[in-house]
Amino acid sequence: MLDPAPAAAPQLPVEPHEGLAPVAVSDAREAAHLVTDSLRRTILKIALPAVASSLLMTLFSSVDAFWVGTRIGASGLAAVSTSLFWIWMIVSLAEMIGVGLTAVAARRYGERRPDDAARIAGDTLVFGVVLGAIVGAIGATHIDALFRLMETPPDVSALGATYLRTYLLGTPLIYGFFAVDASFRASGDTKTPFVLLLTSVGLTLFLDPALMLGWAGLPRLGIAGAAIATIGTRGAAFILGVGIAVRRKLLRMGRIQLASLQAICRVGLPTAITGSTFSLIYIFLTRITTHFGTPALAALGIGHRVESWLFMIGVGFGAATAAIVGQNLGAGRPDRAARAGWMATGFCTLLGVGAFVLELTIPRQFASFFTNDAAVIAEAVKYLRVASFSQLAVCAEIVLEGALGGAGHTVPPMLSSTALTASRIPLAAWAASRWGSIGIWWVISLTAMGRGIAMCALWRAGGWKRRSV
Repeated sequence: MLDPAPAAAPQLPVEPHEGLAPVAVSDAREAAHLVTDSLRRTILKIALPAVASSLLMTLFSSVDAFWVGTRIGASGLAAVSTSLFWIWMIVSLAEMIGVGLTAVAARRYGERRPDDAARIAGDTLVFGVVLGAIVGAIGATHIDALFRLMETPPDVSALGATYLRTYLLGTPLIYGFFAVDASFRASGDTKTPFVLLLTSVGLTLFLDPALMLGWAGLPRLGIAGAAIATIGTRGAAFILGVGIAVRRKLLRMGRIQLASLQAICRVGLPTAITGSTFSLIYIFLTRITTHFGTPALAALGIGHRVESWLFMIGVGFGAATAAIVGQNLGAGRPDRAARAGWMATGFCTLLGVGAFVLELTIPRQFASFFTNDAAVIAEAVKYLRVASFSQLAVCAEIVLEGALGGAGHTVPPMLSSTALTASRIPLAAWAASRWGSIGIWWVISLTAMGRGIAMCALWRAGGWKRRSV
């Protein structure tokens, strides 16, 4: 049975445009759904579009790896895979914007202060674009040093530098898209980001091979074409998203208020530190993996591509749960927020069981999609079978970390996650010296399971319920 809706719920105007079907609507009852409707229905309604958005990004990533692996070869696949670790670090800073804005703006919506939420979103958008430009410029001028640090083979480093340098040119657009995406999600609208990504990914799926291979009269750009396709279409989605958000009054530009940015950074910085540390640790893991040759590096990339499907489902559930948790805390309903975290984790973990079975039983079919190199396939099969066990816990990690972020409780997850991830470096070096590459794969899998258990403990402890943002 639904609880009575508050008398003056925040107004979240809707303006159907260009086929968009937003969740946010103008009447008070609909706007109050995140805090009054059936919890199961609310989670599914908000999470499914967010999951679909995440899977769209994963689809593109997998198709991108398919074209690179089958047309450029194992060196190209290893180049994209190793570039990905630096891209993770870049995106981790963008997550500071996404997590911080989602938590703060969702709390304002729950407090029935939509104008303040829109103003905070506008300030964050400007900050994100400027920060992206700075990060992109620094990265582009240190490309060679980034690959020297990983000690990748010369052919892998050359291809990876070309790919990453091109990607860095679009960093301001990537950061801006994170701010726009969070603006919609904080208001409870996960359908609009889905439609934006659907359009973006649909275009990219054609442009990616077209620019790489020179289809339809386009220039043959090789591995750089894959990066251009990504930043070009994501930039278009960013510009379109800004226009829609402004018309719906979810974004309001004005004089930058430093207090808003401080709140965003205070909440989001621990998450950014966690992600950056995760990426840095993987860079050192790459140095260990390099000793087993290009097949092992390529297999590590294939494993991440396959695992990313469940991981991104978790990200979708986590993003939706963050909005639900933030608005319910703002409305003074912490117990409902707590149930939302556990319920969303349960939904996602059901899919984790399916991923466990598939990776354990048909890993060769997964690996063969990305490459026809027998050595890479053999190594990827080993990775996927070992990693299958971590799929049973990854949803708890990702969903509850998102939920904790929605509550603004980001420091404890940062500390626990970082400690477990950092342990991979000494453990992987030790395990590799005794059991070879499979020892590295077991260290990655077991520490991932540990992070899932840690997030469950933090959510159960309940300290997040007392967090103010």
